[in-house]
Amino acid sequence: MKHSNSLSARFRAAKSLNRENYQAKLGDFTTSVEVWKVTALAVIVGLLAAVVALVLLDLIGLFTHLAYYGDFGVSLVQPTLRHFGVFTVLIPITGGLIVGAMAYWGSERIRGHGIPEAMETILINGSKIEPRLTVLKPLSSAISIGSGGPFGAEGPIIVTGGAVGSVLAQFMRFSAIERRTLLVAGACAGMAAVFGTPVGAVLFGVELLVFEWKPRSIAPIAVAVVAASLLRNVFAAHGLMLPAPLFPVPTHGNFSTLSVVAAMPVGLACAGLSWIITQAVYKCEDTFKKLPIHWAWWPAIGGVVVGLGGLVDPRALGVGYVSIGNELDGRIALGGLLLLLVVKLVIWAISLGSGTSGGVLAPVLIMGGALGGIMAPILPGGSEATWALLGLAATLAGVTRSPFTSVIFAFELTRDSGSLLPLLLACGISYLVSTLILNRSVLTEKIARRGFHVSCEYAVEPLESLLVKEVMHTEIITFGPNQPIAHATGTLMDSVEARRQRIYPVVDDQGVLHGVIPRSAIFASLGSEGGTESVSSLMVPSPVVSYVGETLRSAADRMAEFEVGAVPVVQSLSGKDVLRGVITEFDILRSRQRQLIEERKREVILGRYANRYQQ
Repeated sequence: MKHSNSLSARFRAAKSLNRENYQAKLGDFTTSVEVWKVTALAVIVGLLAAVVALVLLDLIGLFTHLAYYGDFGVSLVQPTLRHFGVFTVLIPITGGLIVGAMAYWGSERIRGHGIPEAMETILINGSKIEPRLTVLKPLSSAISIGSGGPFGAEGPIIVTGGAVGSVLAQFMRFSAIERRTLLVAGACAGMAAVFGTPVGAVLFGVELLVFEWKPRSIAPIAVAVVAASLLRNVFAAHGLMLPAPLFPVPTHGNFSTLSVVAAMPVGLACAGLSWIITQAVYKCEDTFKKLPIHWAWWPAIGGVVVGLGGLVDPRALGVGYVSIGNELDGRIALGGLLLLLVVKLVIWAISLGSGTSGGVLAPVLIMGGALGGIMAPILPGGSEATWALLGLAATLAGVTRSPFTSVIFAFELTRDSGSLLPLLLACGISYLVSTLILNRSVLTEKIARRGFHVSCEYAVEPLESLLVKEVMHTEIITFGPNQPIAHATGTLMDSVEARRQRIYPVVDDQGVLHGVIPRSAIFASLGSEGGTESVSSLMVPSPVVSYVGETLRSAADRMAEFEVGAVPVVQSLSGKDVLRGVITEFDILRSRQRQLIEERKREVILGRYANRYQQ
């Protein structure tokens, strides 16, 4: 509806609406039947995301076979020095040149690890992704990873799956919120298809991407993930994908109390590693920005470091799933874990800082698993594999700030239910310390550097928990419809409080609201010759109203929609609106004041009564 700039016109904007629709219908959640349209489309999005995940993994396998083995194949294999020796250092450089060219002539948005780009699209661009990214992102990532780039496939598939959901939504009459839901549904479905972790994928979307905890988002995301997981199972049954769990381990059911408590230092160490990882990536990115050459050449420079790092430890190259499996099986010695951690961190941070295309999760899992295994000799009970699992999850929690995702993700990757308790402690500690020592995560820092702020905290707004009747003004000046204008202006001149009132309701003897008079209308009538006319001539009939039993959120939404700063509060009795008060935007802000008091005021409650009893 197009609104006039006239205050009087804005007050009358609701006249043609059915005012009974505004009557409060409070419930635990605010979800309409429109969600079914989004949920139905989410099934298609989930299936397409699974197909895209299969194609991406096959492309990574194909390019790895061609680059490092000199043959054709689509299985995920570890890059090796066996066939080309020292000349393998040229492979990541070549891959970097190709990715740089694709970013320059195709789309600059293929650069980076994907998740921050998805978050930026959601927060800034109305969840609208360019259709060409559905091709360019997986292809560039497959080339980058297949040529030895130390990245995971999950970042690219999150962007690509999200692009599928966003593009489909753009063909339909959906709001930006509904497009966001389908974007995240595609992203999570792709992640579930890659890792075989459906619950972890849904939690990942909730904790990092969708920025709300509402049925309108969670249900379509869950449906998309289930659809993708079912299709993934079909692919796995025919040998097209690895079966879940990706990294099965024996169940650790013998954690002693001391061993569970020992998960705390693992969490602390992983929080420190999270700080190092985040700082390293953005220090490298800042360094590349100082180079006097075009950014299209940066991935090739990063490829030089990747190639040299591969000569030191080839296990640090590529998607790294083999290395994760070896860590969780305890098949890497202490020295090998230390070497893998250092080499992976260096080549990953530098190559990611160069702006090439690849994911974050798999490298973080490798580095965290290596740190956990390195700590094993000084921790009570368990083995290198046990602590590698805790380190893997806790580092993921610290880097991404998603503790529940990390716990469930680690469980679904291994199906090790016996480790849930120490996993919860390690991830919780890492998450807590990470938030204290880092203002932003490796995912949100990039968005912040582009001038935007991301808040990842969820809380029930005070606007949702307080009702209009709790903050409205009841001591207000009203006028009768037949009162002369001169009486109204006289009332304003005689009372400072009356002049502060924003609107003046017009009510009859029964208190039924007939309309409102804006303060500006009364002041404009001062000195005019129409002082003998009634206030009805100044009244705005059928104004925007609020109801005593609705939430402040509902009232604030209506005030914003019709661009008014004050509305009368009524109660519907026998089909008539009886005035109960007035609410302004400043009254709504008082709800925030109440929350600040609850958050900041510290006091001793029981101690006060104890002292009184002693006296």
